[in-house]
Amino acid sequence: MPDYGHPLRFGAFITPVNEPAARPVELAILSDALGLDLATFQDHPYQPAFHDTWTLLSWVAARTERIHVSGNVLSSPLRQPAVLARAAASLDRLSGGRFELGLGAGAFFGPIAAMGGPEWTPREAVSAVSEAIDVIRGVWDARQRTPLRLDGEHYRLDGAKRGPAPAHDIPIWLGAYKPRMLRLVGTKGDGWLPSLQYLEPGALERGNAIIDDAAREAGRQPREIVRLLNLPAGMRPDELAALAIEHGVSVFIAMADDERALRRFAGEIAPEVRSIVERERHDRGTGVGPERPEAALALRAPGIDYNGIPDALRGTAIEPGDPGYARASANYLRGGKPGLILRPRDVDGVREAVRFAARHPAVSLGVRSAGHGISGRSVNDGGIVIDVAALNAIEIVDRERRRVRIGPGARWIDVARTLTPHGMAITSGDYGGVGVGGLATAGGIGWLAREHGLTIDHVRAVDVVLADGALVHASPDEHSDLFWAVRGAGANVGVVVAFEFEADAVSRLAFARLAFDASDTAEFVERWGATVEASPRAVSGTIILGPARGAARVAQALIAVDSEDPERIVALLEPFAGIAPLLAQDVRVLDYEQVMSMFFHDAPHQGRGEPVARSALVEHLDAAVARDAVALLDSGTTHFFQIRSVGGAVGDVPPDATAYAGRSANFSIVSLGTSNAIDRYWAALERHASGMYLSFDTRQGREVVERAFPPAHLARLRGIKRRYDPDGVFRDNFFIEPSLGADAA
Repeated sequence: MPDYGHPLRFGAFITPVNEPAARPVELAILSDALGLDLATFQDHPYQPAFHDTWTLLSWVAARTERIHVSGNVLSSPLRQPAVLARAAASLDRLSGGRFELGLGAGAFFGPIAAMGGPEWTPREAVSAVSEAIDVIRGVWDARQRTPLRLDGEHYRLDGAKRGPAPAHDIPIWLGAYKPRMLRLVGTKGDGWLPSLQYLEPGALERGNAIIDDAAREAGRQPREIVRLLNLPAGMRPDELAALAIEHGVSVFIAMADDERALRRFAGEIAPEVRSIVERERHDRGTGVGPERPEAALALRAPGIDYNGIPDALRGTAIEPGDPGYARASANYLRGGKPGLILRPRDVDGVREAVRFAARHPAVSLGVRSAGHGISGRSVNDGGIVIDVAALNAIEIVDRERRRVRIGPGARWIDVARTLTPHGMAITSGDYGGVGVGGLATAGGIGWLAREHGLTIDHVRAVDVVLADGALVHASPDEHSDLFWAVRGAGANVGVVVAFEFEADAVSRLAFARLAFDASDTAEFVERWGATVEASPRAVSGTIILGPARGAARVAQALIAVDSEDPERIVALLEPFAGIAPLLAQDVRVLDYEQVMSMFFHDAPHQGRGEPVARSALVEHLDAAVARDAVALLDSGTTHFFQIRSVGGAVGDVPPDATAYAGRSANFSIVSLGTSNAIDRYWAALERHASGMYLSFDTRQGREVVERAFPPAHLARLRGIKRRYDPDGVFRDNFFIEPSLGADAA
């Protein structure tokens, strides 16, 4: 009998009683705490003693942290499929990819009709479920640009809009007992979900055979379909193991409304079943096999051991043939084509992911937090990407000392939203969608840089997963060399899984948006630089320039003033107003959270192509710098040219205190283009540079690293690389070569 090789999962079947109202929610929260994988609820909208299942699923998803939720099963005749698809996608996105769709044809046709539902025959009900699956998957397929149309017997859609796409590839599990419904499982379903008490002897064998035959006729492999089973909580481990080995069941859902039964199922029965099945599979020489269709398997990249993906990562991993791949593989400005995206849920998962990547020395490796990644180093073609977005916790651990612990997957907008009510902020770039992990290991030039320094200047300790999967704590007192390297060259030495920051006390601040006539661009750039350098540290600013329109060029200026006093704000902004003719102005007093929200759009990254970015740190915007900047702008090779203020508090930190060395610079210049034609003009501007900011530069190679780090810094970094990553696991970024033995001394 078949063992389809699926990973084992265990769940709870909880009766959705509404008296006492909180009882099913409490059992779901307990199931989550016990480590069960799934909390499910039957769906009988016509039963007044039960909660509405969809409302209950949403409430449970909000009250739990990691467990997945599902109807067991939702009544298809009473759940309009296009609306259900959007509701499912929304709940999946809100819960972080924790919704699964169990669907049934609706066995109780009398009560369904009494509720106003359709009076279908059993044959019609199966046909309707088939159409509903097409509708649901069509709505979820947000990649398709064409409206959704279906002229079915039971459902008709004429130009329905698609989307939103779910957070993960939601499986559709079908409750089925009769041949017609079983065949539908094989042709269109992702899983078979019956209840053991309704199965006659031999029904599992017969059901599997019907499903497998239907799958093959539809061009699918039987292993693509997961076998789930609702069963009594008191069954013995050997009985469940036999169901796995002999009948292919991999998801065991205990029908238990009793805390003791759930605790025993999760704490005693499930581990023993795993142990028995693991031994049996080992003895038989079978392992955990893929669940993906053959067409998806054909898109796998060469050189990656997909069968060796650790079990802890398998359920969330994304491959090129998966529906969520296009969204998961895109960054802010570019779209990669990685062969595998690993999405660990916790620190142990990151350790497993790094160990797995280390076993693939010939395959590229990218590490991604939130996917802004202008440099492009967090995505690749044909390689592995470790996406740490799930490690996004933000915790104020010591309010008096303003100590904050933050995961690398948190976004800076989330940090600002957490800290602003407490009168705190961490200077953190200019876009709220940037991930903490990338910025806080590279530098971090933000709206408060001149007054409060770089983001890395506020890091007090880190937890780092090293190239061998070890987890270490680094601070000035522990692994101090690693702590030094993390602040400026972090992508080379490990994956930071937690940061401890010391935030600043920040209340409300002014934010000015000014537009200048910068037709005399060289003079404007030079005067802007002089005004910034002459300003108090409470002022930090950025200008953005683009191609001229005829003889005219407009400069956009964004200025943060750390004050909420109107007179002081006016006094600090007044020198800027005299730089050039002012075309427009807008000045507001805002919370730091509002500042970080101004340029933030909470939408999936959909970058495409290979944009070219160049970066330079310069000490002054003198006449020579201004002249070469204008030549670049006039060349037509750049469509975005930005000068950000640094200096001030950034320069208070000794240049050898962190791996980031560009402390003498007062300005950071960034230019974006579409081809390397930009280099002809960028080379002239780069002659004035005292360094570069690697996160804003897409070039790679030894000479790029040598521009970013002075010789003494680079020598020290090479020694640290040799100690912590001698084999170059973290090499597909701005790679720092490990020193040889003699060099390390």
